[in-house]
Amino acid sequence: MVGPVVKREAVAHLRATLGLSERRACTIVGADRKMIRYQSCRPPENELRTRLRDLANVRRRFGYRRLFILLRREGEPSGINRIYRLYREEGLTVRKRRARRKAIGTDLPPKAPSFITRVCGFVLLPPTLDHLGLEFPGFYQIGGLVSPSDLM
Repeated sequence: MVGPVVKREAVAHLRATLGLSERRACTIVGADRKMIRYQSCRPPENELRTRLRDLANVRRRFGYRRLFILLRREGEPSGINRIYRLYREEGLTVRKRRARRKAIGTDLPPKAPSFITRVCGFVLLPPTLDHLGLEFPGFYQIGGLVSPSDLM
């Protein structure tokens, strides 16, 4: 989807480079001739643009809605749609927050505690094996619980 401004430029380019008529250039581009001839009679609104840009530079984290409220408090009669259009045309956006600074020395990975040297687990033996007196190599039995013998 191409806007009217781009179509006007394309028709002007075709007319200048190839020497085509306006009617033929509009047919090629797919534009209406009235759209090509249209000239806006809207006032430039330079004062409102500069005031909007100044407010956006002072209040960097404010979007067009909050800037509209500030302009309305100053007595600007323009509506929200006009402010939004000017905000977009000026290329204004809400600025991103800067990343917070980290404290010095926090980027190192945390050290593991030095007192933990082994991982231990207890296994509950079923009573059928307990009364048979079966022995498991590497384990000793304490009241139905089996612990690794290397913890001794």
